[in-house]
Amino acid sequence: MYPRSPRVPPLPARRVIRVHVRLFAMLRERAGRSAIDVELADGATAGDVWGSLGLGEEPPALGVAVNRAYADRSTRLADGDEVAFIPPVSGGAAQPVVALTDDAIDLNAVVALVADDGAGAIATFSGTVRDVSRDRDVERLEYEIYAEMALEELGRIGREVSERHDLLGIAIVHRGGRCEIGETTVAIACSAPHRGQALDACRDTIEALKKSVPIWKREVYRDGAAWIGQGS
Repeated sequence: MYPRSPRVPPLPARRVIRVHVRLFAMLRERAGRSAIDVELADGATAGDVWGSLGLGEEPPALGVAVNRAYADRSTRLADGDEVAFIPPVSGGAAQPVVALTDDAIDLNAVVALVADDGAGAIATFSGTVRDVSRDRDVERLEYEIYAEMALEELGRIGREVSERHDLLGIAIVHRGGRCEIGETTVAIACSAPHRGQALDACRDTIEALKKSVPIWKREVYRDGAAWIGQGS
C-alpha cells in the first residue's frame, strides 16, 4: 500500500456581497431593465459597481447614490445595499443634489457634486458647531429632522435658487443627530459662470433653509439644554 497523502485543508471561500442596482432614463434603456442584482467581492466600493453590469463604458457626469443618498465612488458597500446610477439631467435650471446624513460631511465631496467645466466659480457655505452660544458654553448640538419633508423643501429651495441665479450646479447636505464642537452641520456648494452668482446663491440658500426646512436644533450646554427652534 502507498502511504496516504496528507490532507490539505480547502481554501476559505471568498466572501461576496449582493447589491441591488437601479437604473434610470437612458441607462434603463441601455440595460433593457430598471434593476439588476450583482455580486461583488467583500470590500467593494460604489466605484466597482458599473464595471460589473456589462453595459460598456461609464457615461460622463454619472452620479451615484447608495441607499438613496448621494455618495462618492470610494463609498464601501455592504451586503444588501441599493446602488442607483443617476444620469445627468439636461435642460432648464440645474437640478439640485440634496441629502441628509448622520455621518461627517466631506466638503470636498459636496463640491465635486457641482463641478462643471463651464463654472467660473464654486462658492461654498459650511455651518459649524461653535463652543459658545447665547453666552452659554456649548458641549454639542443635536438635530431632529422631519426627513421626508426636509428633502422635499431642500429640493424646492435648490431649484428656486438655481433658477434665480442661473446656476450650473447646487448641492445641499445637512447633518442629523449629534454634532460635536467644530463639526460641519450643513454644507452648500453652488457653481456658476461668475462668482457673484455663486456667492449670492449660497447666501440665499442658507437663509431660505433656516426659514422653512423642518430641522430643529437642540443646544446642549454644560448647565442644561434648550431647543432653539426650526432652522440650521
